[in-house]
Amino acid sequence: MAVKKLLLDDFFEEEQYILIGIHCTLEDYRLAFLINQVLDIRLKRKQEDVKFSKDNSSFSLYEFNQEKQHIIYYLVANSCKVKQDQQQDINTLFSNEAFLTTNKYLLPEFKKVNYLLKVETEFPLNKEKLILNKLLKIPQIVTAYSIDVDNLKTKNNLIFN
Repeated sequence: MAVKKLLLDDFFEEEQYILIGIHCTLEDYRLAFLINQVLDIRLKRKQEDVKFSKDNSSFSLYEFNQEKQHIIYYLVANSCKVKQDQQQDINTLFSNEAFLTTNKYLLPEFKKVNYLLKVETEFPLNKEKLILNKLLKIPQIVTAYSIDVDNLKTKNNLIFN
């Protein structure tokens, strides 16, 4: 009698999306406004941010669902500041403060990236270069580039649903 082995990978297809890293010093709402103008979309702030309870981090998230073309745009901050309780035995210049502020990153491999633009689609998307060229026309964006998703160690952080 033959034994058959089923793998979950046989049933689930890899989600198709592109990921663009954006270097910019603007606030998230201002960048979303400029991206809306250039890409002719309507990114809106979601009620729930991307939150991780293990380190109390929260990353701002904007979304636009283009239902006719089956494309979803996400703009998410890559870094946030988290207040942590300072240990009592540490003697520092600012030892009177009860909290220590540290930076947390959505994608720790790309600490210098300020924002991430994720474009999800059910079909292969050939507009990646077009989107990049339009983003680079925004004067406040220092640079933007595609990130290879296959080599990411923390790609599970990019699941926003």
